[in-house]
Amino acid sequence: MTDKIREKILNFMKDLEWPSTTEDIAKGAKVSWNTAQVHLLKLQSEGKVKFRRVGRQNQWWLDKNYEGNF
Repeated sequence: MTDKIREKILNFMKDLEWPSTTEDIAKGAKVSWNTAQVHLLKLQSEGKVKFRRVGRQNQWWLDKNYEGNF
């Protein structure tokens, strides 16, 4: 199940043109905010996504060096 959630998140993010919030990614991947946050942090530790904090928002985008199988 964990791999399917990460796959849904990465598939949603592949078409993003700019960083997206945890909330937007959760909605796009059809998972809860907390589930998205946990998996995004794991994806960050694996080098697949990048993160920055802007004000009160967490912003995420795919690492340009990550070559996923989309």
